[in-house]
Amino acid sequence: MSLKQTIEEIAEKHLPDDSHFVVDVQVLDKGSKSQVKILIDADAGLNIDTCATVSRLVGEEIEAKELLSNAYVLEVSSPGLDFPLSSKRQYLKNIGRKLKVSLQDGKDLEGELLAVGDAEIRLKVKVKEKGKKASEEEMPLPLDQIKKSIVLVSFK
Repeated sequence: MSLKQTIEEIAEKHLPDDSHFVVDVQVLDKGSKSQVKILIDADAGLNIDTCATVSRLVGEEIEAKELLSNAYVLEVSSPGLDFPLSSKRQYLKNIGRKLKVSLQDGKDLEGELLAVGDAEIRLKVKVKEKGKKASEEEMPLPLDQIKKSIVLVSFK
């Protein structure tokens, strides 16, 4: 098992409950000091106290098991708005929000996330036909055709 997988298992073990989940783990070797980044999220939102608790518990276990021989920086946080959605749980959490979706074929779409299935998401997108007023259309997008999805921030 890789160091990344080991740290991910440790992080999952120290999450407060099943509504919390690990989004990503990165272990970056920067010479004399490694950097461990753990991104966690929760179905109903994440608070800083949870990040601090998970950081402390994961750090203690990394030390106890001597997983990293050199000094390291441990960072536990939630994924920012610019971090692409990577799991079905993240899509579910963002139903009703506007997404920018980049497809494997190079097309970009923007629309409201309406639904999430096992193999696709459904977006409400504006379609403008020549000579007609723009209309809204529900569009299924297979998950395997999505390269990247980012939540768009609205300041309305």
